[in-house]
Amino acid sequence: MKAAIIRKEHFNAAHRLFNREWSEEKNSQVFGKCSNPNYHGHNYELLVRLVGDINPATGYVYDMKKLSDLIQEHVIRKFDHRNLNLDVQEFKDMNPTAENIAVVIWKLLRDQIESHYELKVTLYETERNIVEYPA
Repeated sequence: MKAAIIRKEHFNAAHRLFNREWSEEKNSQVFGKCSNPNYHGHNYELLVRLVGDINPATGYVYDMKKLSDLIQEHVIRKFDHRNLNLDVQEFKDMNPTAENIAVVIWKLLRDQIESHYELKVTLYETERNIVEYPA
C-alpha cells in the first residue's frame, strides 16, 4: 500500500533576480521590480511530499519527525533569514528564481532521503506564485 505524506515548513529570504550578462535596463525589463539592486524578500511556504509504501510495523510511510529534522537541517537553516544571492553557495552563479530554489531544495533533500521514496517539492513564493519540482 502506497501513501503520500506531506510536511509543511516556512522560511523567509531575500533575493534579487538578475542576469549578470545583461544590462541593468534589460534586467529591469525582464524581471521588473524583482531586479531591485537592493533586493526584496518573500515569506516562502514549502511542502515536501514523499510517496512510499506504508511500513506494516510502524504504520508510517516515513517518520514525520525525521523528515522535519532533515528539512530544518538542510534547507531552513541554510535559507531562513538569508540573502539567497549573497549567503547561499548554490546561488552564487545561479539566479534564485522560485524554480531554481525548488530544484536546489529537491537536490538537498534527495541526497538525504532513500531513492525508493518519490520526492516532490512545492514552493509557494507568494499565495499566487507556486512552483513544483519535479513537475
